[in-house]
Amino acid sequence: MNRRLTMALPSKGRLREPSWLLLEASGVAPQEPGERVLQAHCRNADIDLLFVRADDVPEYVQDGVVDCGITGLDLVSERDSDVEVLLRLGYGTCSLQAAVSIEDSATAIDDLQGRRIATAHPRTVAQLLANRGIEAEIVEVTGSVEISPRLGLADAIIDLVSTGSTLRTNGLRSIGVLFESEAVLIGRKGSTDHVARRTLTTLLGSVINARANRYLLCNVAKDRLGEVTALLPTKGSPTVMDLATPGVVAVHALVPAADIWSLLPKLEACGATSILTLPIERMVP
Repeated sequence: MNRRLTMALPSKGRLREPSWLLLEASGVAPQEPGERVLQAHCRNADIDLLFVRADDVPEYVQDGVVDCGITGLDLVSERDSDVEVLLRLGYGTCSLQAAVSIEDSATAIDDLQGRRIATAHPRTVAQLLANRGIEAEIVEVTGSVEISPRLGLADAIIDLVSTGSTLRTNGLRSIGVLFESEAVLIGRKGSTDHVARRTLTTLLGSVINARANRYLLCNVAKDRLGEVTALLPTKGSPTVMDLATPGVVAVHALVPAADIWSLLPKLEACGATSILTLPIERMVP
């Protein structure tokens, strides 16, 4: 009998809900725990779930407490964890940005030379600045980093930014991005559960790929088929089928969801009709 795979999930915070939805969409079907439940198991797969703080997931995976887990790439970097990134999950996106007060003269990250910088990510920031040859005094702050310049604690901050609204609210402006982060599935290095981890990665990856694409169907006259297929931003060749109506074919193709907005009017201009775009549940490359 195969040993059950153990997986750590964020127990709270912005990564919890999308991580839960990703597992459900993949067909793993975890049992819904109560607010205080720290462990659960999946009904449709040999996976046991452990609910912990996202900050602790890298260490749990590194130390072999669990086989794999979901956390932020920024947390993996900050803890310098000896783990393997198995899959980028496409949500929880944010960036580590340098910011100064609106009145400050700095316009680029290099202008931080010799400054005092407040951050909740001291190890990552120190490494990123060193890579740029920038010497600065780093002040570790665990609370609201954005208020540090106003309190005179630091000249600038380096913090995770999603929309930038918090910076603007606190009278700050960004002067550059140092690191891009998102939710990732990480695994323990040297794990022997290769088949189980590969199956989980394939399942989750199929949902992520599907979310980024749409299934496109349309009808087009044969004499304009070349124009339509030339427009399609798809890998490989689309499926083309003859219809009962002479001289007309149906075109089926997978296209990036982000291209739908600009693609539809172009297809119409080429004479395409009965255009449909459908969501996809899973897509295995």
